Amino acid sequence: MSQPISATSVTSIRELSQHAGQEVELSGWIDNKRSSGKIAFLQVRTAGGVVQAVAGRKDVSEEAWADIERVTQESTVRVRGTVKEDKRSPIGVEIQANGFEILSLTQDYPITPKEHGTAFLMEHRHLWLRSSRQRAALRVRSEVEQGIRDFFYDRQFTLIDSPILTPAACEGTSTLFETDYFGDKAYLSQSGQLYLEPAAAALGKVYCFGPTFRAEKSKTRRHLMEFWMVEPEVAFLEFEGLCALTEEFVGYLAARILDRSKEDLKVLERDTAKLEKVVPPFPRITYTQAVEILNREGNPLKWGDDFGGDEETILASQFDRPVMVTRFPASFKAFYMQPDPENPETVLGLDLLAPEGYGEIIGGSQRIHDHDLLLSRIQQHNLPVEAFQWYLDVRKYGAFPHSGFGMGIERFVAWMTGLTHLRETIPYPRMLYKIYP
Repeated sequence: MSQPISATSVTSIRELSQHAGQEVELSGWIDNKRSSGKIAFLQVRTAGGVVQAVAGRKDVSEEAWADIERVTQESTVRVRGTVKEDKRSPIGVEIQANGFEILSLTQDYPITPKEHGTAFLMEHRHLWLRSSRQRAALRVRSEVEQGIRDFFYDRQFTLIDSPILTPAACEGTSTLFETDYFGDKAYLSQSGQLYLEPAAAALGKVYCFGPTFRAEKSKTRRHLMEFWMVEPEVAFLEFEGLCALTEEFVGYLAARILDRSKEDLKVLERDTAKLEKVVPPFPRITYTQAVEILNREGNPLKWGDDFGGDEETILASQFDRPVMVTRFPASFKAFYMQPDPENPETVLGLDLLAPEGYGEIIGGSQRIHDHDLLLSRIQQHNLPVEAFQWYLDVRKYGAFPHSGFGMGIERFVAWMTGLTHLRETIPYPRMLYKIYP
């Protein structure tokens, strides 16, 4: 194949615009191809996106044109050519090719441009990731995750890596994945929160960010067995401050996605006008007020009952932005939540419900910091005191008020992207009876 004497090797789309008018060499995969017999338009995917390479039959060698004619979807290729500005392109440039080489020819790629069922696509999730919508969703996820890190870094939080294997439950014993730990029982973490609280005494403002596990036998679009969660915990932060931090955090992330993920949201056909309304302050209602709204809308939920997906959807539909529900009954909330001093039957807890049917995206509370009260709550929940002795020590040695929340990344990404099922918001979803690939 005839090639330029020298060419700058580029490894990402972002680099291309820096080489306008220059010869480059780029390796990637064929996303799509159109050819008239005299000119070919090749969509080449590499790090950062897709670039169009235009190849004229007269501009490349016979060997290179033969490769262009026979190249197939998802074949691995190397393209050489001149970077030219193209205002019609989402990336602002294209490559005028003068060289082309097939590095690996793909045959019978299973995911073709025709329609495929979800079951088929999930069996081929490792290949489905290459499609334009899946790439866009994962780029949005990546932007959300970077935004989370930037938000807390800029506010002087310290990242704490909570353990995955734990000896105790955080959110209830019925949804634990149990494993053997050299003869003892251990569990996959439901939350890093309990381990963050001692760290807050050491460092003041902390957060953890990692995978969590819930053995919920649920097939709904809102649930996964393994999901990623970000959890901040702040010393001396009380409930009103927690509500404000929650609003600031969600408002920041939504604005960042609107600013930095425009092209990906276009690919996903997301109605961004709805996201533009995600500006604090958010409406706030108490649990009691929420029950009144539900009853008014024909839902028979009684005071003391927990919300399900239907109730969350009804409540969120009353507002054009997230709504914060506060002061839940203590009867169905976690053992560590601080009672409301104005009504001990309720706790200083919050759920942030996203509009458009996405449900709870954040749950949080002020934590009990009184040793004896926490001990009594552990006993009331029939939890083994010995497994929580270290957690009680935080209250025994320098007790302090503190608060925090948890946000599942997949639900937040689903809301930002408009995707209807969490399985498309994580690279390899783990669902009920589904662990392949």
